[in-house]
Amino acid sequence: MTIGYRELAEILRIGIQQGEYPPGSTLPKQSQTAEDHGVNIKTVRQAIRLLEAEGLVTPVRRRGTVVREHPPMKRLGTERYAKSNWKFGLVAFAADRQTSGRAWSPTDQTQTVRQISADAEIAEAYGISEGSPVYERARLVKEGDSPTHTLTSYYRPEDVEGTPLGDPTPGPAGPGGGFAVLTIQGLEPDSMTETIYARMPTPDEAETLQLPAGEPVMVLQRRTFTRDGRLVEFARGIHAASRFAWSYTFQIPD
Repeated sequence: MTIGYRELAEILRIGIQQGEYPPGSTLPKQSQTAEDHGVNIKTVRQAIRLLEAEGLVTPVRRRGTVVREHPPMKRLGTERYAKSNWKFGLVAFAADRQTSGRAWSPTDQTQTVRQISADAEIAEAYGISEGSPVYERARLVKEGDSPTHTLTSYYRPEDVEGTPLGDPTPGPAGPGGGFAVLTIQGLEPDSMTETIYARMPTPDEAETLQLPAGEPVMVLQRRTFTRDGRLVEFARGIHAASRFAWSYTFQIPD
């Protein structure tokens, strides 16, 4: 009995999961797969497209169908923002790397800094008029050559003008990153609200994060407040879904 592309995809999927095709290896050539399973090339291509949409494989020119690496980095929850980290020079993404047993370098983060007009979302967060000037600090974070996420923070000009948060030099804004800079400004972060949801990437996001077809992104919105409730940072992050395992530890409320 001839199998369909879904059945063939399941056979290949099991081979990947059981290590027959380890990460970084290539699947057999499509002509060989067709011969081995008694199907035509069209069926093989449909099966491969299905696995690609699941994020299991990536077609690579002149190599073939490559099994994707899946070493998710642990992205900490509240622990990544511990004051004991950034007050002593460890920025949040570096805390994630250390917990995941990964090396990190300041040059893993690059950024562009500019003054822009606040869009509706930024304006609502800060309680300012749409179009008001804000500082935008857009970062791209990589692990080796692979982008992991972007994070773009927005600040009131009066809070960050003349500080390292306005410096586009690659790497964090000095020891402890932006939170340490805000603290020196008398704006010590004390609480934050994070909102997270998933969606498919825009074409620009897929290109920036080098995402294979079918991989979603995790979108983060972060609001950071001082102890007296003043918003000192509004941030938006785009994370490659397969590159992070989100981890939260917290006290259960009464």
